[in-house]
Amino acid sequence: MKFFRFLRYFLCITFSFLVLSSPVFAGANVAVKGEGDEVPSYVRSNITGFDFHGEDLHLSSIAGAVARDADFSDVDLHGTTLTLSDLKGSNLNGIDLTDTLSDRVNFQKTDLRNAVLINMIASGSSFAGAQIEGADFSYAILDSEDQRNLCEIADGINPTTGVSTRESLECS
Repeated sequence: MKFFRFLRYFLCITFSFLVLSSPVFAGANVAVKGEGDEVPSYVRSNITGFDFHGEDLHLSSIAGAVARDADFSDVDLHGTTLTLSDLKGSNLNGIDLTDTLSDRVNFQKTDLRNAVLINMIASGSSFAGAQIEGADFSYAILDSEDQRNLCEIADGINPTTGVSTRESLECS
C-alpha cells in the first residue's frame, strides 16, 4: 500500500513539473485553451469576494491569489494551479479541482461539499473547518494529518462520480 502511495506521489510530482514548465504556467498572463479561447490568469491577484459561480476556468492559474469568501461554486477549475492561494471561507460547492496543483493552499472553512478533487496535489494545505460532505478525494495527495482529520468528518457520496468521501480518502 505504501509503495502505491509513493508511486502515486511520484507520478503527481512528475505531472506537476511538466504542467508548471509548460507555457500556460510559465508566467504568461493569458494562455490559450483552444483556437481563440483565452485562459484567465489571477496570479497574485486579490479576488476576495468575487463571484465566479458556474464559470469555466479550467487551465487558468490562481497561484498566490487571495480569494477569501469568493464564490467558486460549480466552477470548472480542473488542471489549474492554486499554489499558495488563500481561499478561506470560499464557496467551492460542486467545484471540479481534478488534476490541480493545490499545494500550500488555505482551504480553511471552505464549502467543499460535492467537490471533485481527483488527482489533486494538496500537500501543505489546510482544510481545518472545511465542509467535505460528498467530496471525492480519489488519488489526491494530502498530508497524512489532513487525511486523518478529514476522515473524522468524511460523509456522503459525490453526485458526479458516485464515490463515497470516506472511500476516496482511504479512511479505515
